[in-house]
Amino acid sequence: MKMFAKTAALLTILILILVTAGYIMEQKKEYKIDENLKGKVNLIVVEKSKRQLALYHNNELLKTYKISLGKNPAGHKQFEGDSKTPEGIYHIDSKNPKSKYFLNLGISYPNEKDKENAARHNKSAGGDIKIHGLPNGFSMAEPLFDIYGDWTEGCIAVSNNDMAELYEIIDIGTKIEIKP
Repeated sequence: MKMFAKTAALLTILILILVTAGYIMEQKKEYKIDENLKGKVNLIVVEKSKRQLALYHNNELLKTYKISLGKNPAGHKQFEGDSKTPEGIYHIDSKNPKSKYFLNLGISYPNEKDKENAARHNKSAGGDIKIHGLPNGFSMAEPLFDIYGDWTEGCIAVSNNDMAELYEIIDIGTKIEIKP
């Protein structure tokens, strides 16, 4: 039993060191941003079935990104805790540089229709839906997230490099359409 406790303690310390090192590396890393996209994006289209986020300017495709979704991605988010990513038309309503998931862009879910639907079932619609990067300190494990697939609680996740770019080029108020 003592050997198990020592091994568990050692693994815990090792994980803490790796997460701390990853967090420090994330803070010092320089991310590549396509400056030509600043101020041009007026629509974000997420196609859940393709696991793709696309940026548009007046119906002209500017760029696409690979995404991960909620752990239960099929269908529209109905209630808090269903691990679904919403579907519909929303807006980017916030930017958070101190997110626990690298950086994030807030999505205006739930709208009135979402709230009314949840209320009819005596449930909460949930909220706090974001476009975000990896959990802080885990950028070194990015290949594992690619293998794992959909892993969020209903958010839209991208790589930290992609998130750094999106954070810089997307304005609050930008329309986002999330399709099945």
